Amino acid sequence: MNVLTCIKRVPATAGQITLTPDGQEIDTRYLGFTISPHEECAVEEAVRLIEKHGGTTTVLTLGPEAATDQLRDAMALGIERAILLETDGREWDPIATASAIVEAIEAERAAGRAYDILMFGNESADSAGYQIGVRVAHALDLPCVTGIKGLEVAGGGATVRRQTESGWETAAVALPAVLTVKEGINLPRYPSLPGRLKAKKKEIKTLQPAWHDHGLRMIRLHLPAEQEKTVQILGAGPDAAPKVVELLRQLGIV
Repeated sequence: MNVLTCIKRVPATAGQITLTPDGQEIDTRYLGFTISPHEECAVEEAVRLIEKHGGTTTVLTLGPEAATDQLRDAMALGIERAILLETDGREWDPIATASAIVEAIEAERAAGRAYDILMFGNESADSAGYQIGVRVAHALDLPCVTGIKGLEVAGGGATVRRQTESGWETAAVALPAVLTVKEGINLPRYPSLPGRLKAKKKEIKTLQPAWHDHGLRMIRLHLPAEQEKTVQILGAGPDAAPKVVELLRQLGIV
């Protein structure tokens, strides 16, 4: 079994996001980067599949040269090889991103490496577009199931489960297929020291994808308005107890 997991380098979710004065980029001077959370689970699921069934794993990302850090993070968890679709740092829209990934997959296929499962995060932590996996599946004419939280592979096919408001859905899909993963499918492991040392020695294949200027064009970035919060101090010590009880009554708790 061969599994390809596509990840994205995103700002650390707990970080304070600030923009450059022209609103064209995120100011990264005091900001760390990480693998998008859904894709952390996709990496873990890929490693578990190979541990159980055997085969090879590859991780791919589109981004600047600095994204090799995230590729090595994935390889420290057990991914065997990595591909960087190196960009000049500009923002790639979903159409251009999916096109670049499709071209890389087709080049891999032409070189004799076909993938049974193409795994994506359900959506990225920054732009949350929900598009890349679906667009790649459509371009490659492969079946696609999104938002999965359960995966079993057997007999040339996969059984997937996803949670909905009314319960759980189960679907059978033939391989090769595209699957997009949500947090909760597993608990990602932490990289070990030996894993990190091995990851430093692993080769990262670097490609320069062609820019496809036929999709969305970013005009500028805006930070969301901060939510105002109000704090009311009811008192200190025993003197605050009657006010706390009165507040609980107003809220209908007592």
